[in-house]
Amino acid sequence: MLELKNLACGYGAFGAVHDLSLNLKAGTLTALLGANGAGKSSTLMCIAGHVAQQGGQIHFDGQDIGQLPPTERVRRGIAISPEGRRLFKDLTVEENLRVGGVIHPASYFAQDRDRVLALFPRLGERLDSLAGNLSGGEQQMLAIGRALMTRPRLIMIDELSLGLMPKVIDLCYQALKTLRNEGMTVLLVEQNTERALAIADGVCVLESGDVAWQGSAADARNDPELAA
Repeated sequence: MLELKNLACGYGAFGAVHDLSLNLKAGTLTALLGANGAGKSSTLMCIAGHVAQQGGQIHFDGQDIGQLPPTERVRRGIAISPEGRRLFKDLTVEENLRVGGVIHPASYFAQDRDRVLALFPRLGERLDSLAGNLSGGEQQMLAIGRALMTRPRLIMIDELSLGLMPKVIDLCYQALKTLRNEGMTVLLVEQNTERALAIADGVCVLESGDVAWQGSAADARNDPELAA
């Protein structure tokens, strides 16, 4: 579904990622791992069209999308739940979800909202609450839910568990399992290596913008040096 060929991206003269090649099959979950500053977030934001592509190619469904604006990438089925969540904090939960679904006819809203609430029932209790008044866990659920309102086929989630309580992390990972079982493709950036390896099908490890390791999650789980 997604193929990165020798991708390079960055900010002005600074290169954050160099020569990254990665293939994501439909209906799989791939974990993108690495230390802070390794280039994980830059990779996701480049795929979404928000960070400059400095080289290589991004193919989605066999088509080069590297020159497409972010809005067109969303229309083709790519969504991102960004690091820091970036919610509209002065809007309610329901309004944030409505913003997420703005590319679709208004008649889709109720069905898509109900799908999000089925994944995250807690949001159903907070529909009229301002996003800025939610707990960190609730905000993470809303950020994922807002991305799902675009009806994506590929969802990218940046730093899923950062700063969250274990119970909320469990709920979010259960939602990821459900999405993958429904056939959605997931690209996950995660600092919690153990949790990521427990759910992922494939793994790519970045170090200072370069690929340090790539393979199956099963192989990664059996490599103690990689986890360290």
